[in-house]
Amino acid sequence: MRLLFEELTRDEIRTLAPNTMALLPVGAMEQHGPHLPVGTDSFTVEYIARTAAAKLAADVPVLVAPTLPFGSSHHHLPFSGMLSLGTETCYRVLSDIAESLIIDGFRRIFILNGHGGNNELIQLVARDLTLKHPVHIAAASYWTIAWDGLVKEDAHVGAGLPGHSGRFETSLMLALRPDLVREPRPHRDAPTGSDPRSFYSPYRAELHGSWQHIDGFTDSPDQGRADIGARYLATIVGSVAHALMEFNSMTQ
Repeated sequence: MRLLFEELTRDEIRTLAPNTMALLPVGAMEQHGPHLPVGTDSFTVEYIARTAAAKLAADVPVLVAPTLPFGSSHHHLPFSGMLSLGTETCYRVLSDIAESLIIDGFRRIFILNGHGGNNELIQLVARDLTLKHPVHIAAASYWTIAWDGLVKEDAHVGAGLPGHSGRFETSLMLALRPDLVREPRPHRDAPTGSDPRSFYSPYRAELHGSWQHIDGFTDSPDQGRADIGARYLATIVGSVAHALMEFNSMTQ
C-alpha cells in the first residue's frame, strides 16, 4: 500500500478510506532565528509523520496527507520570513481539511502538529468535529507524544523542550537537513531548561514583546548536534508510531 495521499487516485482513496487512518501533519512557515530555515516546523513534522507511518505499514493501514505548511504564527510578526494564518482562519482551515478527509470516507484521523502555535487549535478541531460527525479524531504535537522519551534523552536539560530554534530544533535540523543550517549559529549564555514533568505549565503567561526580547530563539543554538538530533528523531518517531497504533486499537 502506498503511504502518501497525493500519490493515489480518487478510486483508490475511496476504497481505502473506511479502513485506513488518515495522518495529517501540520507545520508552519515562520522565522527560526538567523540560522534555521523558515520551513523548519514543516520539514520536521513531515519527516516524523512519514517515517512513523512507514514503521507501522505492515500492521496498521495509514495514509499520510500532504503537510499543511502554514499555521498560527502571528506571534512572529515582528520578524520577516513569516506566512501566517490568524487564529480563527487557522482553525477554519484545519477544520475544512479534516472535514474533507471525513467526506472522503475516513473514520479515523490523527492530526500531528509540529508548531507550538497550533497546539491548542488542533485539539479544538478534534473535539468539535467528533461532536459533529461519527468519526474518531486524535490530535497532538509530536513533542508531547514523545515527552517522556525525550526527557530520558536529557533533551530538557539546559535547553527549551521543544523551545524555538534553540538546541533541540537545531539538532533536529542538523540531523535532517544540515545543508539548510546557517553558520555561525548564535550562542546564549546560561540557557534555562524545561520542567521535566510536563510540557504544560500550571498557567499560561503571554508577555508583550517577549519574542523581540529573545531575538526569536529560546536557548543556545550552537549547542545543537546532529548525533543528538538523530537520537531525538528516533525517539520521536518511535513514540508517534506507538501513539498511532494505540489510537488505531481503541477505534476498532
